[in-house]
Amino acid sequence: MLKPHYDYLVVGAGLFGSVFAHEAAKQKKRVLVIEKRPHIGGNIYTTSRAGIIIHQYGAHIFHTKNKEIYDYIRQFADFHPFINTPIANYQGELFPLPFNMHTFYALWGTTSPQVAKRKVEEQTAPYQGCKPHNLEEQALSLVGPDIYQKLIKGYSEKQWGKKASDLPAFIIRRLPLRWTFDNNYFDDPYQGIPIGGYTPIIAKMLASPYIDVQTDTDFFSSKR
Repeated sequence: MLKPHYDYLVVGAGLFGSVFAHEAAKQKKRVLVIEKRPHIGGNIYTTSRAGIIIHQYGAHIFHTKNKEIYDYIRQFADFHPFINTPIANYQGELFPLPFNMHTFYALWGTTSPQVAKRKVEEQTAPYQGCKPHNLEEQALSLVGPDIYQKLIKGYSEKQWGKKASDLPAFIIRRLPLRWTFDNNYFDDPYQGIPIGGYTPIIAKMLASPYIDVQTDTDFFSSKR
């Protein structure tokens, strides 16, 4: 498949492969990009229906702490400013995520980090000293029963399709607790969603006479 006149073969037309191909083409290197799906973009592939941008494989929010990276991606699209502030609904009660002082206030009525920290320490104390054998034990040792029962157990079991006690402990190595009243899911200064979606970004990256793209091409099925 890799013809002599190509300098590089890139497997996958997602963000990583497309950035590499774009940068290689800027150096006048010939690149063949193959993609097993019928479209470019990988998991950030977006479509437009009735003027609505649809993230085909789930929502993707671009976020980074690195201004150079943010400036780089903005070569290809303008961005809507967007801050992700999820809300969990547990039996009609609403809790902000990630776990922060707004969450702790909704759970316990605590208004200071010191009191919230003591509450977490009290809740986790019975579960310290033993090695967690599953996700349930791991979560209880990190945040205690209140947060686990209301904000972790049901979500994890729905996501994985198994009981939390049957899931391995390593799935939750840590659970970040923020001791500020800040509902921002990410702590990155640069966040947003591209106007027009992600697919146009990938298309612009791959729009070079030095780049050829073949979709519906599986590397493992086609290699010789």
